[in-house]
Amino acid sequence: MRSRHPVNGRGIFSGTGLVVTALAATVVALLVPLWSYADRQDPASANVLSTQTVTTPYGPLSAQDRDFVTKVRLAGLWELPAGELAQRKGTTPAVRTAGLHLVDGHTSLDAHVRTVATQLGVSLPNEPNAQQRQWLATLNRAGGQDFDRRFAGLLRLAHGRVFSLVAQVRAGTQNSLVRDLADDANATVLDHIKVLEATGYVDFSALAEDLAASASPVPTPPEVDPGAAVPVTPSPSETFALPPATAGAPPVTSGP
Repeated sequence: MRSRHPVNGRGIFSGTGLVVTALAATVVALLVPLWSYADRQDPASANVLSTQTVTTPYGPLSAQDRDFVTKVRLAGLWELPAGELAQRKGTTPAVRTAGLHLVDGHTSLDAHVRTVATQLGVSLPNEPNAQQRQWLATLNRAGGQDFDRRFAGLLRLAHGRVFSLVAQVRAGTQNSLVRDLADDANATVLDHIKVLEATGYVDFSALAEDLAASASPVPTPPEVDPGAAVPVTPSPSETFALPPATAGAPPVTSGP
């Protein structure tokens, strides 16, 4: 009987050791991935969700919202001067009418975006970006029907790109001021799209290709036979009446 006790003792300790070893291995297997992930994690990315969206009295303001406010301002900084060029250099009433709509629309929209930016503490640019300056330089160099063609092509392409952004922001923003601005921008952009198309210089086939491609520094409008450009009577104001131009927009105040 005594000869069996040491054997049983070794069996018990051996079995216990196996259990402890197995538990330890399991714990290590669970913790190692967590430690490895913690080592790889970028400290800046850990706070990205909390820093991209800020709280305002008008609802959460996301990074996309702020980007949209900035882009509305940028659009006016080059499209309003482009409209003034069209009023002076356009060779047809339809082109000059499109220029007038650009000036009126962006004068009003710019006053709106500057007010929103002040309320939300968003800093705004005061000059067009490099690509927009190139577009304006292209229009400044052009003359006659070449100007008409380039004006309609460049502006219609630019408005087509921003139109989808406006819809995306309007559908997803949680901020009431941004929603109102998106509504205003949507009506303005649609009005401009229609008067630009009414010039008869928009090549819709080439436009579709340009919109599907990545943005180029200065997209070249397709060649259009001046004799084939058939202006039509624009009618956007029947449905999308623009608010009157506003003078003396409030100064921009940088946010905290």
